[in-house]
Amino acid sequence: MDRRALLASGLAIGIAGTARAQASAAPERVALWPGTPPGGEGLAVRDETVLRSPKGSPDDIAWPHVGTPAMTVARATRPSGAAVLLIPGGGYTRVAVGRGPSNVARNFAAQGITAFELLYRLPHDGWRAGPAAPVQDAQRAMRLIRAGAGKWELDPARVAAIGFSAGGHLVGQLGARADSATYAAIDAADRLPVRPLAIGMFFPVVSMLPPVAHGQSRRELLGPDPGDELARAWSLEHNVPATMPPTFLCHAADDKTVRAANSLAMFAALQAAGIPSELMIGEKGGHGPPLIGPDGKPHIWLELFAAFAARHGWQAAG
Repeated sequence: MDRRALLASGLAIGIAGTARAQASAAPERVALWPGTPPGGEGLAVRDETVLRSPKGSPDDIAWPHVGTPAMTVARATRPSGAAVLLIPGGGYTRVAVGRGPSNVARNFAAQGITAFELLYRLPHDGWRAGPAAPVQDAQRAMRLIRAGAGKWELDPARVAAIGFSAGGHLVGQLGARADSATYAAIDAADRLPVRPLAIGMFFPVVSMLPPVAHGQSRRELLGPDPGDELARAWSLEHNVPATMPPTFLCHAADDKTVRAANSLAMFAALQAAGIPSELMIGEKGGHGPPLIGPDGKPHIWLELFAAFAARHGWQAAG
């Protein structure tokens, strides 16, 4: 598709506006589970944070241990009815998200899209579900978003999800395992569907199989020496169901942390399964390029995702 047409579509739905994104009201934090998360009985996992940079902002933190998975809500200033679950990365070693909404979340909120940033559990803390523990949190988050549709002024049918790096792997698992019961229902919210309207996988971890696999993510998710069967079961390119949501992928060709071969393999698998999908590979950018520029405008990848998701009903085009 012509790049100018995509940009125009992004402008039409309000993602690529020229105004600087404004912070929404004070953030709201929602615990995912009413008590101990699934498989946590007998564990003593405490929330722990570290600064990502010694001289960085006090809120530029990561969580190497998560005992209380939660969502931070950036409410839309003028709700359009659309919502997005944002899943940060961290190589499954930690979760790279602050206590308040990120610039990406605030930008979405300023454009009428309520954003929910996920703080999810990590397998290395000993949760009984092992690699499925983060999936449990992502599924529960989607259900709570839909259960709170009236409170947050959103349409439960118009909830998308975006994941970054290892969060891209988790959002892919959220789409691929949407029909899988990963935990026992605990309340009425768990009767609601999990499947996002569309997903965005940004510079994602996809495969758990060498030589494409990101070594750290594979080790943290599956252990130091997973067998081929286990690694294949958690490799998204080998597990794309017919019910996979429409999927947008983007990567930088010079990404030396998570190889672009991950996105290429995923796109090929999506196409083979007949899933509506789109792929953008940039020449430069490395791993995790800034998605909101100093002028407050979103990177073209966010614009392209918005245009893609709009075609599948996320936002009205115009």
